[in-house]
Amino acid sequence: MEDLRIDLDALIQPNLSALVVGLIGAVLALVVACVILARRTRKLDERLRGITRGAEGRSLEAVLDAHLEKVFSMSRELDDVAARTAILEAAQRRAFQRVGLVRYNPFEETGGNQSFALALLDAVGDGWVMSSLHARTGTRIYAKAIKGGRSEAGLSSEETAAIAQATA
Repeated sequence: MEDLRIDLDALIQPNLSALVVGLIGAVLALVVACVILARRTRKLDERLRGITRGAEGRSLEAVLDAHLEKVFSMSRELDDVAARTAILEAAQRRAFQRVGLVRYNPFEETGGNQSFALALLDAVGDGWVMSSLHARTGTRIYAKAIKGGRSEAGLSSEETAAIAQATA
């Protein structure tokens, strides 16, 4: 056993300084690796806290399940909003959205443009045109149905101008 010890001492003694330098280098490399791992662990810990904020000690799996449920809930709500939007868009097509108004003076003896033709049409040009003729003795109001921008009844030039204004 003593022979082995002498041989080991004989082997280490001449290379002692190189061994010490090598061990110091290895220790420094391990310290640098520990610092790098500590930083990465801190960053991962921050990310985990960000993912699980408000989780009150629940597991990451429970937090992710809760997030997925929120995503699916939002998807269902979005589908519901899309369906309601489609209904509103269909109803909106039938609403009056094109308006044309022409004021005029049909009689020389009255002052001002008190008479008018008002066209109210939907997206496809259906609706009606209302005319008001104002005279000294009274005011008369007429209404005519409009289909596709045309009327089956005869139209005055002012009514035609109101429809053209509404469809422009």
